[in-house]
Amino acid sequence: MTYELPPGELIKQVTSALGELQAQLAGLPDEVFAKPSSLPGWSTAQLVAHLHSLAQAAHRQFVHAGQAQLPQMYDGGTTGRTEAINMVALLRPEKLRELVATSLDELRAVLPEARERWDEPVGYRPGAKVVDMMYAIWREMLIHATDLDAQLRPAASWPQEFSEHLLRALGARVRPTDRIVLQPLGKKPLVLGDGPHSWVLEGTDFDLAAWLAGRPAGGVVRATAAADGAEFPTLLPWPSDRLLPR
Repeated sequence: MTYELPPGELIKQVTSALGELQAQLAGLPDEVFAKPSSLPGWSTAQLVAHLHSLAQAAHRQFVHAGQAQLPQMYDGGTTGRTEAINMVALLRPEKLRELVATSLDELRAVLPEARERWDEPVGYRPGAKVVDMMYAIWREMLIHATDLDAQLRPAASWPQEFSEHLLRALGARVRPTDRIVLQPLGKKPLVLGDGPHSWVLEGTDFDLAAWLAGRPAGGVVRATAAADGAEFPTLLPWPSDRLLPR
């Protein structure tokens, strides 16, 4: 059984996410750029610089999809990515806003063309295709919109299709020793992992998705083990080294 969205629907979702993020960034006050973001060790300026860098990198992947020599996601790999983010984050807020607005515009402009190249390879991750890059953009743009302002863009504002995607994709964060049964309210349960230590987590689909993504849940997420209240299981770090399920 496939859970993937049709190409046209996914492109529509990503285009909408980019537009909402652009509007949010345009209204970001100058004084918050130097302040810490909700991501540990990152300032708001670094987070905005990351979104700019990601948009540029994704744009390049779409443009060069299917070529014999695929470009890597970031020049210089992880080190080059970090250096570029730190340099761009030094810009004045008005210049950084202008830069990220342009890169997001350029990315949005190439999205319609991606439909005709859906299964062509890209250099995002080993074995990745255009469709995988599209899902990655969707995750990054919506989750980081919440990182920028969890009050304005809480997990409850995520589209239902996106929350359901995260519940599947982030199963990679479950430890090999664990088995987590996610029970979204009013929906069928989803089992992640097959280890000997078992938990049941109950809540809305978006709050469960937020918990898996390491972001604040606006509502109550209840964890039980052997029918008793329990501490939440510990998740593995964000799986940034692998291709996530769609």
